[in-house]
Formats: sequence, structure tokens, C-alpha cells
Amino acid sequence: MKQLRSIRPVAILIGGIRKSRFRLLAAAVVLTLCAGSGLLLYQPLMVASGFASKEICSGAFVSGLDPDQVYADMVRPEGAIGYISSLIRLHVDHEKRMVTTTVAGLYKTQAVYGDGIGCMLVHRPEDVNIASTADFNNPVGPSDTPAPESEGLVVTVPGNERLNAALDRAFAERAQPPYIRTQAVVVIQAGKIIAERYAPGIGADTQLLGFSMTKSVTNALIGILVRQGKLDVGHSAPIAAWQNEKDPRHMITIDHLLRQTSGLALKQTSSGFDPASRMIFVERDMAGFAEKAKPNAAPGTEWAYTDGNYILLSRIIRDALGGRASDVREFAQRELFGPAGMNHVTLEFDATGTPNGAMSMLASARDWARFGLLYLNGGMAGTKRILPEGWVEYSASQTLDTGYGAGFWINRPANGNAPYGIPWGMPHVPRDAFFAMGNMGQHIVIVPSQQLVVVRLGISHHPDGLVAGADRLAADVIAALRQD
Repeated sequence: MKQLRSIRPVAILIGGIRKSRFRLLAAAVVLTLCAGSGLLLYQPLMVASGFASKEICSGAFVSGLDPDQVYADMVRPEGAIGYISSLIRLHVDHEKRMVTTTVAGLYKTQAVYGDGIGCMLVHRPEDVNIASTADFNNPVGPSDTPAPESEGLVVTVPGNERLNAALDRAFAERAQPPYIRTQAVVVIQAGKIIAERYAPGIGADTQLLGFSMTKSVTNALIGILVRQGKLDVGHSAPIAAWQNEKDPRHMITIDHLLRQTSGLALKQTSSGFDPASRMIFVERDMAGFAEKAKPNAAPGTEWAYTDGNYILLSRIIRDALGGRASDVREFAQRELFGPAGMNHVTLEFDATGTPNGAMSMLASARDWARFGLLYLNGGMAGTKRILPEGWVEYSASQTLDTGYGAGFWINRPANGNAPYGIPWGMPHVPRDAFFAMGNMGQHIVIVPSQQLVVVRLGISHHPDGLVAGADRLAADVIAALRQD
């Protein structure tokens, strides 16, 4: 593999959506710190190195994409990359299914692939073998439940010319960077795929990274445990380190974690210096790091978006199911993915067996759409109840004065903007819509009044591929169906 020339040193996006001005800040920080303390640079450069190793590994060995293209589309456009372009070395070992990144011969990170669990960052020599252990790789077969609209891999071409035009618009590319890079669009209406399209090299079974759409999957796993009586969202979060009643974190509930109102000091600025970045790309035990965070505000009083809340939820899920990665995989397949007809899914883990339920699940575009269909249908998969009665309404209910629910974004106007300057809602889509949303333009838009699910996946660095683009796509689809 040829040398990869550059990598983002700071301002790594680890979930959610990003604000472009962080790029300018990142450049200023790099210039300032390169003249000063190497110690201060350690964390952001490790974050950058880890981001490259992990996401190129997932792209190459889970999605089956060209690692050079993953680098060019996902890593290289992110942030102040020019300043250290000649210092980066990245090696993809196809035999060992491992990616190694260094910066100036230092800041080495590795990510290794394991069957069924995707890629995880290596922090100790023994971690290289974890991906092949029985705990991670107990076989989990495909669902016996037939997927909705089982067309095989034949792509559904819409007969509606206006719908075709909507897809044309979604896949239109800019002549120069920043690019939109739409990878897949799937439209489901009344339980059936009525339109889909894929970029070259992407197919109906290609698993694509959802980034923070994974938080919505964590919402579903929590919901199933609630239905089974194993968890209660109103109770204190079952985290051993917080059980002393004198500890103010004892008052944090599962609901607070789902709604991003825990008040924990797990700030997510996507600068590389922030604790959320460190948690994901530097720490071996993500949840162990997150549970040590001190309180910044009383639970339920302030909203602050952070992957940390969902990493803690991920540990709660793991522990409620037996404490092993294999327990989580088997549960998710049996209780969620199988019944929903999702057969091309990879949920990724850290080396302690905790799923990265904040930002690291890959699935085919159809399977992301089938996940949305579960919520469109009130938590039912066919005649089988997956989510508790009222869970969908709970998930889409407003948190404080924000456009966030409990693991989903809601289409409500709110004061100010969501993180990174993104508008809270989609102004051209019906108000009853709610959506899962992830970094670089991942969206599942659920519109109950239209019996509609619209999925858009890509690697976007321009607003036309972010929430504004998803708003336009969903609006175009609705307009086309009305005129059909």
C-alpha cells in the first residue's frame, strides 16, 4: 500500500455532527503547540492516530472498501492536516487484518479486525489476540425471521420519475472539495423498499458506519432490557462506582444518560484535547474512564451532548447481560437484529468487551432502514413486540429546551443550535418526524404521518450532505410520493 500522506492531528470527529470552524481552531492549536510542549500534543496526536487506525480498519475489513479511499474520503478532509502531512505513516496488513498508524515515528496506534466484532484499538500486546478469542467470536448466525421486502441483492429502482429525480439530487456531487460523497439512499414506505441507490463500490449488503446513529441502537437495547424488567430508566444508573449515596452521581438515572443530561464532565468539543476524544481513541477501558468523570451540573438540569453518556449505557447493557462481549452480541442478534430482519450488522467493542454504543456500529443501508422501520411501527417487528409499549414516544419526547429526545433527534424548533452549529430540526419535513443522526451525514429520518423511512449514508464534508441535505432529500421524497 502506498504511503498515506496526511492525517488530521486535532479536531477529530468522534460522533455526532461537526462545526467547520473547529478546523480553523485546530490549525491554530497545532501551530501554537508545535512550537511549545510536546507533552500537550500527546493526546490530540494519539486521538488522530487512533481515529485513522480504527476507521480505516473498519472501512477496509468490515465494509470491504479500499483503505486508500477510506483515508482520502474520511480521514484526510478532517481538520488541519497539512501541517504534519509528511510525518504520517500508515500500514494496512491484510494478512493480520490490522492497521497501524504513526506520527513522526511516534504516537503509534493499531486497530485489529475480528470476525463478528469488527475492529478495535489495541492498547496492550495481548489485545491483538482478543479479537480471535471465543468470548468475542461465539458464532451468531443470521436470523430465522425473514427480512421485510426480501428482494435479495437486486436494487429497487423507483418507477416514479420524481422519486428518481430526488435520488439524482441526493447523489449529485460538487466539482471541488468539500465533497458530499453520498454512498447509499434507501426509502421505505408502508413497510416496503420503494427506492434505493448506491455509489460505485457500495452494494445492498455493504456495511457502512453509522457513527452516532449507533446511539439510537443503544436506545433500542436499553428499551428491550426495560421490557424484560432488567432495567428501569427512572432508577439510578447501576454503576458500582456511583452507589455511595454521598456521591452526587448516585442521582444520575438511565434516563439522564439517554437524554444527555447527566451533568458529567465529559465535554465533547472534538478538539482532540477533550475527554470524550480521549475516552474513545486513547483509553483501553472507555466506560472505566467515563465513570470517573466528576459532576458539572445537577442531573437533569443541563443538556450537553457527549459520547460519554452512551459509553456508560453500553457498559450497563454489557453488565446486565453477563459481562462479556459475546453476551451482548447474542442478545442483540436474538432480541433486535434478528426480529427486525437486520442480517448485515457489526457492533464494535473495546478490549474490555464493552460495545461502543456511542458511535461504532456498521450495517447495510437496508438494515439501517429496517431499524428505522421498527420505530415507525411503534417498536413492533411484524406481530412481535421488540420495544416496550410507549418506548418510541418516550424516545421522541423533547429533552429540556432542545431538539433532542432520548437517543433520537426530534423535529422541533428550539433556542440556539445543536452541537457544532447544526440546526435542531428539518424545516421542510413534517413536524412529527424524528431521526437518528451521525457524523459526516448519516441519517435515518422517520416520518410517521407519511409512513416513511428515509436513510442517507455517506462521507460528507459539505452542508449538502449533512442535516440540510437529509432535510432536502426527505422533503423531495415526500413531494414525489404526493404527486405520484
